[in-house]
Amino acid sequence: MTVNPADLILANGVVVTMNAPGDLFARGAVAIRGREIVAVGPADDILAGWQAPEVVDCDGAAIMPGLINAHAHVPMSLLRGLADDLRLDVWLFGYMLPVEREFVSPEFCRWGTLLSCAEMIRSGVTTFADMYYYEADVAQSAAEAGMRAICAETIMKWPTPDAESYDESLARCRAFIEAWKDHPLVTPAVGPHAPESSTTELLEAAAQLALEHDVPFLIHIAETAGGVEETQALFGASPVEVLERLGVLKARVLAAHCVHVTKQDREIMARHGVGVAHNPTSNLKLASGLADVVGMQNAGLAVGIGTDGQASNNDQDMFEEMRLAALLPKGLTQDPTVVPASRALAMATIEGARALGLDDITGSLEPGKRADLAVVRLDAVHNVPRFELSGSNVYSQLVYAAKAHDVEHVLVDGRWLMRNRDLLTLDEVQVRTEAQRIAGQVGAFLARREQSLLDKLVALGALHWGETYEVQVKARVPDEASLLHAFEHCPEVMVIKPSERKQYDTYFFFGDQEAGQVRYREDYLLDRGLEVRPLYSLTLRGPMSEREYADSVLLSRSRFTADADRSLR
Repeated sequence: MTVNPADLILANGVVVTMNAPGDLFARGAVAIRGREIVAVGPADDILAGWQAPEVVDCDGAAIMPGLINAHAHVPMSLLRGLADDLRLDVWLFGYMLPVEREFVSPEFCRWGTLLSCAEMIRSGVTTFADMYYYEADVAQSAAEAGMRAICAETIMKWPTPDAESYDESLARCRAFIEAWKDHPLVTPAVGPHAPESSTTELLEAAAQLALEHDVPFLIHIAETAGGVEETQALFGASPVEVLERLGVLKARVLAAHCVHVTKQDREIMARHGVGVAHNPTSNLKLASGLADVVGMQNAGLAVGIGTDGQASNNDQDMFEEMRLAALLPKGLTQDPTVVPASRALAMATIEGARALGLDDITGSLEPGKRADLAVVRLDAVHNVPRFELSGSNVYSQLVYAAKAHDVEHVLVDGRWLMRNRDLLTLDEVQVRTEAQRIAGQVGAFLARREQSLLDKLVALGALHWGETYEVQVKARVPDEASLLHAFEHCPEVMVIKPSERKQYDTYFFFGDQEAGQVRYREDYLLDRGLEVRPLYSLTLRGPMSEREYADSVLLSRSRFTADADRSLR
């Protein structure tokens, strides 16, 4: 019998292949040469047909594909626990965005990514898909840690921490793609945040960039009911319909959340091969809703599992996510047979790989695929006893009983990332020290902010960021008839939206002139039905005061706006 050479053999564990036939080997082995798997099967056959300088005994453990975190914002590990149990708008506009504007930098993204990589490796994750800022630094850190990653540069219609405009974001994304396109571990991607935070031009340009370079297109879709309503108001269609109409779905789209997609949306997504990243913990914690995972799977969609960012989770424990991914649909449908443990594990491995477009290289243990594996102990007290009535019982053990700290070994591309619970590619002590240093700076910033009444209004009032400039041209006219006649007969003037109103402004000033001022505005509009419609708004204006120029042109600036009838508490 010919004996083939290998570099490493993992033997005597329960081999959970996650291949199409669903092969399980109660006492199996996996042979690895270089960065690839070269053989999978019963331990006796592998040990007889393959020889390696090192054979690792995995008795009492499962040898399985590494887990795939299909949606994350890995630098946000540095914001873990910063602001919990808040409304989404207060959490986002009052805490996350102000802190990100102040602190997100290449250094922030580096240490946040390394902290996340340490956490993910310890919980058996070998691949993740990320959307954030300074993705070149995220990619570099992920590569240093040895993890496989899809890294998408976030693009929004507003300024972001790494770009003043979406044109600059697109240029940054293009440069990032060109620099990382052929990396063995990192796949660069395009990442418009969501339809409601984009413009038509932005989405079309981003899709064209993804198609031009044949890279993934990552986006949040229908995460909240409010986001869907906003998209309807902006584009006149659902988020999925908007993407189809603009040709975005021609790209390799990975849609995160999809909590509020309709049956028609699911059919459109399936027709275009859109992958889905389901985020059960984050959706629960932010009260976004419960995604219809069963409906998406029945439509033929590949649904992976993600953790989202640690600020909305608060960890990256994919075992916990698998468990929730299996349990929530049972409660939602009142059917205990839906999303069985084997399907939940598939969502975290091969189905997740399919959603990411990486199933040709990872997600299952098969010859020719990359050696991305995790070895998980099955003999801890919370996983004993084990019944041999059915080989599929191992799926139940892994999904319903196993914990992240049961992961013993992790390999990516045939390289050890963790062995016997020791991280081999990261200095965990240094990473934790740097993370705490940055957290101290963030904490001090928030402590200073909380001392300001104005900043409390911003943080607690859920005031929406929206940098706007208002230009008014004022002129004295002898009477209303003369003004109307001038408008009607002046070719240089086109009236787009006439309105007749009475307006009252009340200003609140603060001792700190740099804080700006709060304006309470009452508008009484006379609509076409000759009925008076009241509008009330509260605006936080910047420290720049109104300035008058020649010809009575008035320029003013606003920073935040909220409905005035919204409670500031």
